[in-house]
Amino acid sequence: MRTSGVLQTEVDVLVPFFDVDSINVVWHGHYVKYLEIARCALLDDVGHNYVQMKESGYAWPVIDMQLRYVQAARFGQRLRVRADLIEWQNRLLIHYLVRDAETGQRITRASTVQVAVHLASGDMQLLSPQVFIDAVEQRLHRASQPSTPSVAP
Repeated sequence: MRTSGVLQTEVDVLVPFFDVDSINVVWHGHYVKYLEIARCALLDDVGHNYVQMKESGYAWPVIDMQLRYVQAARFGQRLRVRADLIEWQNRLLIHYLVRDAETGQRITRASTVQVAVHLASGDMQLLSPQVFIDAVEQRLHRASQPSTPSVAP
């Protein structure tokens, strides 16, 4: 079992008809789309999504992806896709777990690695841009703050 990331997000995806083949099984390439949906939700939660990355002058291409298929997903099945932020200082490493939303049974496990590329020069960065590191650290700080209970007058 993989350890949990410092931040995690879960999204539900309902498998549409156009994602399945003639035997009602999700075509393997569509799982990548489900990972992307969860990754975008995680980056939105961090407060530094792809729009903000581009505005800060960086692209973040996926340079490595690994998927392990355990069981086939099928048309109409509700999947719960969890994205865990594992690394962010030098690269963006995210682990994923795709489960059946009702039973919790594992469908697929995956990971992606992305690196920052300076848009103006095209140079790959050896460290994540400080603006991204700051966004993650601010989000981690907010998560560590105790919530204050509301008091009725």
